Amino acid sequence: MDIVKRTAMELAAIATAAVPGLSPVGFAALSDDAEDFDSALIVDAQKHRWRVRSPRHDEASMRLESELSALRAFSAKVRASLPFALPSVAGTVRQGSLRTFVYKDLPGRVPNLDELVDEGSRLAAALGQCMAAIHQIPDESVEIAGLPTYTADEVRQRKLNELDTAAATGKVPSRLLRRWEHAMEDVSLWRFNAAVVHGDFDEEQIQISQSSITAVKGWTDLHVGDPADDFAWLSAIEDHNFSERVFAAYVEARGKSADPHIMRRAALAAEFALAQWLVKSLDSKDAERIAEAEEMLQELDRNIAEYGGQPLSVVEAPRPLGTPAAPAASPAPPAPASERPVMVPKSSAPTVNSSKVTALGGNASAAAPAEAPNGAASNGAEPDPQPKAGNPANAAAPGTAAKAGERQAGPGASDPAAPEEESAPSAEDGPDSSR
Repeated sequence: MDIVKRTAMELAAIATAAVPGLSPVGFAALSDDAEDFDSALIVDAQKHRWRVRSPRHDEASMRLESELSALRAFSAKVRASLPFALPSVAGTVRQGSLRTFVYKDLPGRVPNLDELVDEGSRLAAALGQCMAAIHQIPDESVEIAGLPTYTADEVRQRKLNELDTAAATGKVPSRLLRRWEHAMEDVSLWRFNAAVVHGDFDEEQIQISQSSITAVKGWTDLHVGDPADDFAWLSAIEDHNFSERVFAAYVEARGKSADPHIMRRAALAAEFALAQWLVKSLDSKDAERIAEAEEMLQELDRNIAEYGGQPLSVVEAPRPLGTPAAPAASPAPPAPASERPVMVPKSSAPTVNSSKVTALGGNASAAAPAEAPNGAASNGAEPDPQPKAGNPANAAAPGTAAKAGERQAGPGASDPAAPEEESAPSAEDGPDSSR
């Protein structure tokens, strides 16, 4: 895969070709998904601000094309229903097979995790309401854009396929494989209504002002699937109360459509991201990344072995023969600061706080109904942004690897189809100098 890298100055020059009349007087590099994009902020002579995002390779370029399809598919009615602004493409320019996008800058600022928590309960409530609004977008918006749509059962089958792939590497601790396999095979955990999912939601994709969410960007991975995917990023936040307030606000906004097990699956997604990252690192043949992924998995395994962790499954995992049932215990104490995993910058690997992620959904799940609400159980029967986490992929172990040949890929097991050929530009798209 050929990688193209561009400096902020080069991106400013490209932006002038994408947006006729744009005259940059200042520019600065923006942190982004370091493996996929180069980004820059540009200020023009009229002091208007623009964001430039340039893909480094063909796969990243396809993600930007998917975002363009998604933005086109959002009707005026959908946009009016959202409590935040959406990106607007001002222009594009193609260089070979890659196309650079220039966006009008959105209101607000990009926070880091500490700033989110410091904003307090008002922002936590705004986050929950923001995610609820995304998950209430009509599925038709995604279908019109030709983007992937998965049922709850297809989501689960894809996870199992990825688990087999990761286990086949022989580098994932068996305790983690058994833990994840039990959760993925617990059908009751996967009875949820599929919904529109941002797919890349985290602190980098939002902009805030005065404890409000002013904008959400980064719609490259929009799809219909598991809403829990948009909650996995909360595992990186040390303050459990903040995460619980986000979830409580989400449940209140979603009402009967709320899923009582969403935080359990979010915790699973956050842990499993390390195995996916390992597989992606092995594919890249990058020895440093592989070693980093292995160490993060070992650290998570040690943490769970020592502190137990919040069960991911609804059904209790089976105990080895002769092992007495453990008495009901209070939540495991947090790991001492010296023993907590090092937070890895998202530009190099998923940010996972293993001492926190094992407790995700503990108290928070109490905010949800004890049983799946009506309509919530059927298909099973997401400026100074911080660096970005790569999305990884797939895994089996003793007891898991043996099943690799037995499982059949579900209808959603294949990779999402690339976006359809771009249609004629709309007013939202802006000019494309390649045309």
